[in-house]
Amino acid sequence: MKVYLATDHAGFKLKESLSVFIRGLGYTVEDCGAFSYNEADDYPDFISEAAHEVSRSPEHKRAIILGGSGQGEAIVANRVSGVRAIVYYGGNSEIIKLGREHNNANILSLGARFISDEKAQEVVKIFLETPFVEDERHVRRLSKIS
Repeated sequence: MKVYLATDHAGFKLKESLSVFIRGLGYTVEDCGAFSYNEADDYPDFISEAAHEVSRSPEHKRAIILGGSGQGEAIVANRVSGVRAIVYYGGNSEIIKLGREHNNANILSLGARFISDEKAQEVVKIFLETPFVEDERHVRRLSKIS
């Protein structure tokens, strides 16, 4: 599975460390930017590229996107057909597992200003390793969303 990364300046440092971590888990990583720290950058420029990549094969690609809160980034990603982005900015990491199992989420948006590197690694690992359960009720609901 290929994992796309994208962020603005607020998540730049965390994106760089997650890139190394995700490669260490055995995944191929493609960086969609930002490629340097720039406080004047605009997250839609980077997030939309990652979301479009995932949309080309939403069942076989994933993305980790980052921003200050992760909220705006998820909004951008969810505007792309075939994308199901969920947001995490702290708290119980079980929500990530449920987002994968029940909603087949294919993008994880992280609020970089609210979580540690260690917590980000924990939830990214859960996100990448948790399968969609494919129960009829979940498939039916996703079909209705589409």
